[in-house]
Amino acid sequence: MGVRAKHVFRWDLDKTYLRTEFDSVRDLVNSAIEKATDKRAFPGAAALLRSLRHDAEHRICIVSGSPSQMRAVLTAKLALDGIEFDEFVLKNNLHNLVRLRFRALRSQVPFKLAALLGSRAGIIGPAKETLFGDDSEADGVIYSLYGDILAGHVSASQLRECLNAAAAYPDQIERTMALAEHLHGSGDSVQRILIHLEKRSPTESFHHFGQRLVPVYNYLQAALVMYEDDLIDCQQLLFVMQEMLDSDEYDLHSLADSMQDLMRRGRLSQGAAERLALDLQSASAGAATLERAEHIELIATTFSERISEVAKTTPICWPTENPQLDYVGLVQAEYSRKRRDAR
Repeated sequence: MGVRAKHVFRWDLDKTYLRTEFDSVRDLVNSAIEKATDKRAFPGAAALLRSLRHDAEHRICIVSGSPSQMRAVLTAKLALDGIEFDEFVLKNNLHNLVRLRFRALRSQVPFKLAALLGSRAGIIGPAKETLFGDDSEADGVIYSLYGDILAGHVSASQLRECLNAAAAYPDQIERTMALAEHLHGSGDSVQRILIHLEKRSPTESFHHFGQRLVPVYNYLQAALVMYEDDLIDCQQLLFVMQEMLDSDEYDLHSLADSMQDLMRRGRLSQGAAERLALDLQSASAGAATLERAEHIELIATTFSERISEVAKTTPICWPTENPQLDYVGLVQAEYSRKRRDAR
């Protein structure tokens, strides 16, 4: 039986929400034996996820390539962070090992695409979606492909070619094709894709994905995009800022730098930034204590100065609105990279 939702938020875990290393066998072993209390989220990620949950009609779905055998510890970590979710899909790597499906252990395209489509099949109605991933895997390709399947922009022959390029197994191909046929053209549902630049990939390398995909260096930048998309308000944005400031990895000036960077890249509009400055002033005036009011006032003043600075510079054009992507070529490039990394 399907469920209704106003907006669906889909999150990856490793290198998106959690600081996870899996570039070597030792990293994989360490990740597998870590306790929930040992795992660390990126500053601001937990506050943003909790803020997105504020609306009862929002749905939180986690789709991760982490092995399903880690479900208990990952669920415990999310509980420690105060994260509530509606769906949690992990990869059954033990099942893959038993069946000698070694390609499936590292290949993310067949697993994640089928998982996303399967999850969407359980949603009733035209819910919009925001997807969070990172630059260590093919999340940008997978999420964009998923969105364009729903929008009816990917033919069955193109999808089959993509799955073959990703070295998907025959049963993976048939299941994905069946789900795609069921959902094809169901709506332009994917509103936004956020890619956390954990590997510090250059932002220019994502321009060909268009406006829908926004590369971000941290979770203030992600929260600012959510603010412009009217999915969180100023108070919730302040929660994200405070969590980042409490982490000792950020100060007010580095947060202001992040906002400025987003504006200069054309990923936060001048109008949204000016609205934020006014909202911060209002939040300061309505603060419960003088100390809190002064803290927010300092944020408001600092951000307002940076917004004015950007207004004096040459604006950066947004990427193409609706690009035609060569998904077969993108998947082939990703699979080739995987094979090189595995050597």
